[in-house]
Amino acid sequence: MDQALTLPRLYAIADTATLHSRGMGLIATVEQWLEAGVRLIQLRHKGQYTRELYQTAAALCEKCQQRGALFVIDDRADIAALLGAGLHVGQDDLSPADARRVIGPDALLGLSTHNEDQLAAGDREPVDYLAVGPVFQTASKENPDPVLGLERVARMRGLTSKPLVAIGGITRASAPALWTAGIDSVAVISDLLPAAAGNWVRLVTDVL
Repeated sequence: MDQALTLPRLYAIADTATLHSRGMGLIATVEQWLEAGVRLIQLRHKGQYTRELYQTAAALCEKCQQRGALFVIDDRADIAALLGAGLHVGQDDLSPADARRVIGPDALLGLSTHNEDQLAAGDREPVDYLAVGPVFQTASKENPDPVLGLERVARMRGLTSKPLVAIGGITRASAPALWTAGIDSVAVISDLLPAAAGNWVRLVTDVL
């Protein structure tokens, strides 16, 4: 993908465990986000991919394409390649170089980092964007990495010229400070639920 990539300011993450715990349907939630104007959505699923979940992912990918939104699969390069979707990998997943071989040269590829050394190393990888976090305390991971804080993340912005996504405990109250610090996009899970996507899109519009 073009290195001149511009990411939407809001990076919505549809985490299957979080949605299930709140009794929310995956397709219905993503449809709400798309209707509200969200244009970058990641499907995050940490368990096994069943046939049913794969079919759901395929339906979500098609819905995103119809709305001109980017659709990203977390961790699974094989699923991303089958769907023609983007891919996001972590430090313990398939390496970015190997992931790129699976998904091809044109698919969107992102990498999670959690400190300065990982971010600097990620800058040399064949990825389109880098994510950094957790910025704040987060409940979306069972064993999260140490919290970085706003000031440290702002300093880390200078370690890469690639688009940078901040993640971890970000709310509508804290997002503007991250954008001001040069963060390209904020990844959000809990604060988008149950139906706050419209408020987020309005916030992005107001800040811009």
